[in-house]
Amino acid sequence: MVPEKLTFSPLSRRQIEADFSGGHITSDAGLLLLREVDNQHQLTQRLATVLDDARNPVLVRHKLQTMIRQRVFGVAAGYEDLNDHETLRADQALQTATGEEAILAGKSTLCRMEQRVDRQAVVKAHELLWHHFIEQHETPPKEIVLDFDGTDVPVHGDQPGKFFNAYYNHHCYFPLYVFCGRHLLVNYLRTSNRSDSRHSWAILALLVKFIRQYWTNTRIVFRGDSGFYRPRLLSWCDRNNVDYLVGLSKNSRLLKEVDVPSMLVRKAHNELGEKVCATY
Repeated sequence: MVPEKLTFSPLSRRQIEADFSGGHITSDAGLLLLREVDNQHQLTQRLATVLDDARNPVLVRHKLQTMIRQRVFGVAAGYEDLNDHETLRADQALQTATGEEAILAGKSTLCRMEQRVDRQAVVKAHELLWHHFIEQHETPPKEIVLDFDGTDVPVHGDQPGKFFNAYYNHHCYFPLYVFCGRHLLVNYLRTSNRSDSRHSWAILALLVKFIRQYWTNTRIVFRGDSGFYRPRLLSWCDRNNVDYLVGLSKNSRLLKEVDVPSMLVRKAHNELGEKVCATY
């Protein structure tokens, strides 16, 4: 049995000891900061009110809000796989962050919780983010920019709905993210066999309708890359007073229009040896 303290040979008058009574040690102390943030904004508590919990209250061991915190905090700490919670459920840092002293929920219990989430619950969960976004502003801003962007989430097993994406050169999901500055407004999971603009029209319409309930005079700008250059989407923006800034894919007519400016830019670059751009 290892003693609680070991004494080594001293250095001059300096005593050197090894003390093993330091208590439980964790590498996930950042979870305690997340707990303080969540206690301030009450996001997991508010999320628990919009998710359905059909369990018999008499037989419930793990509260819904505690499981939501466990799952959200686990993902934030880098533990995306539910299997990780077979070990994490006994981690005292995660227990403290969720507000529990006992063993937390296992992977099967957390999986059943996620499987009960339906489309309507996802919409309500996003509306919580939108309400939180509105609450962060004391007065309506003059202008907001909604950044739409899709990115890849690689998959390595036989997850349902996985497809090979030629652009990213691997199997992946292709979620759509919407940011306004530092605020995440939408995180919408999609398969990777569709374009960037899939369902973006409907999501933009829901966002604009919600925001204008509170900020009627705020200018709204939709911004996206060339994957969002869709006539129907932009026509909707024109009809609903939403400005937009989107990219254009290369085509023969566009290249012909910029042929002369491009030549001048290349010439200036060769002469100056630094980055230059053409202005119109």
